[in-house]
Amino acid sequence: MPNPKRKHTPHRRDCRRSANSKLDAPNSSKCPNCGAPKMPHKVCLACGFYNGKLIVPKKVKKSAAKTQEQEASK
Repeated sequence: MPNPKRKHTPHRRDCRRSANSKLDAPNSSKCPNCGAPKMPHKVCLACGFYNGKLIVPKKVKKSAAKTQEQEASK
């Protein structure tokens, strides 16, 4: 297997590696339900809605659930 005759300079190495940093960020859109930024054609991570329908229900922490039960019983 052939080996390089000379060492590549740091500039040449870094220029090759920097090509990945020039990629554009993916597009994002606003969720029509909550207004949080989300990827297009994906479920909103903040509220769990997609196309106006609840797909992934939000999990409620136990402490928050207890306070909601107490408020509902009043």
